[in-house]
Amino acid sequence: MWLGAHLGIAGGLADAVREARKIGAESLQIFSKSPQMWSGPPIAPAAAEEFRAAVVAEGLRATAVHHAYLANLASPKAFMLKRSRAAFLDEVRRADLLGADALIFHPGAHLGSGVETGLRTIAESLRFILAERPESRVRILLENAAGQGTTIGSKLEELASVLAQVDRPDRLGVTLDTCHLFAAGFDFRDEAGYGRLVDQVDRVLGAGTVRAFHLNDAKEALGSHLDRHENIGKGQIGTEGFRHFVNDPRWDATPGYLETPLDDREHYARYAEDLATLRSLRTGASNPAPARKPARRAASRPTTPK
Repeated sequence: MWLGAHLGIAGGLADAVREARKIGAESLQIFSKSPQMWSGPPIAPAAAEEFRAAVVAEGLRATAVHHAYLANLASPKAFMLKRSRAAFLDEVRRADLLGADALIFHPGAHLGSGVETGLRTIAESLRFILAERPESRVRILLENAAGQGTTIGSKLEELASVLAQVDRPDRLGVTLDTCHLFAAGFDFRDEAGYGRLVDQVDRVLGAGTVRAFHLNDAKEALGSHLDRHENIGKGQIGTEGFRHFVNDPRWDATPGYLETPLDDREHYARYAEDLATLRSLRTGASNPAPARKPARRAASRPTTPK
């Protein structure tokens, strides 16, 4: 697995790439704008070119843009759905400009219209977006949900339903968030439980559909449906729950992005610690090479996706 993290872009897009390498990341996820805004300032072509060049120069294996929070492609409200689709199209354009491999998004919430109606609405939204951007090269990834409220995607079958309705395996895929899986009731902390999870992923989605992971421990109990991230090994999942993921050859060429808590006073030091913990779990990695020490300055703290 290509281990990485979600970093902020307050210091500049290319700076996020360099910061990623300082903490030993092999992959990078960012927001392309504020996650609390419907639209953001245009990305200057020069800044996008610098970002793409930095990715190559620093040797990152994968990059992803995480969609902002406000859009809801499952909304039953016509105005909100139209606005969400427009915002999503903008995110696709921005991700393409940056040369990102993936655009990751939360499928949305049905807000009382029902799961099946919500699934159809998401599929219709994605068909519209793909038709509007046929030249796009970014792969759109649905992220599984913790299952709180009327959110869609806590069941693998729901993600599979959207993928089947759109039927564009060349453009779509899935991101699996470990905290969300655990909160939704998937217990993969021991070898048997991990085996059951992967068997279900393969049967329902197809293992090849999984194009990224969010590697987060969980503050809350199994099946809580609460999306509360914790640092690796400090939560309810524990380090053994991640050992299986980082040693599974099926995910050798799959990015895994941290979205774990940070401490502003230590910049990205907690990310560096989490990455070191994950590397130490790899078979034969009893003495992993340390990451470069991050700079001790005020963090341009990302608002990590929830």
